[in-house]
Amino acid sequence: MYSKDELKLLRKEFWILFAKRCEIVPQLRRRKKKWILYDTGINGIDLKFDVNREQALVMIEINSRKEERRLEIFETLEKYKRILENGFPDGLIWDFCVVRESGQEVCRIYAAMDHVDFHRQNQWPDIYNFFIENMLKLETNFLEIQEALKEELAPGY
Repeated sequence: MYSKDELKLLRKEFWILFAKRCEIVPQLRRRKKKWILYDTGINGIDLKFDVNREQALVMIEINSRKEERRLEIFETLEKYKRILENGFPDGLIWDFCVVRESGQEVCRIYAAMDHVDFHRQNQWPDIYNFFIENMLKLETNFLEIQEALKEELAPGY
């Protein structure tokens, strides 16, 4: 069992090593910024990595505070399901209501790697490979529909 400070250091080490791992990926070397993440160009949509004691996730998170807007974005993304799931043999998991630890409700569209434990450092290489492979696909698919989403989700559309 880790103390709060030990867990904080472990998380920091995990993400530092992940950043170093990304630097050797050919598709990422040419990029000024490695990942889109919060810079999607669409308010309320972020691309994220997450890992815990049970699984690793690569996701699109819809985090608008207004439920009506969140569901509108989710439904709009559903129209592009075929494009978003391109390259994911088992598709993606579409969850329109996830409650974060903070209590905030969000929608998530994600790929998961189950049965991994962030505390087990020997599993980190597998988690990093999962993150890189799946986020590259998710970003590529998202970028294919980004402009259409901007138009459809613009205020007053």
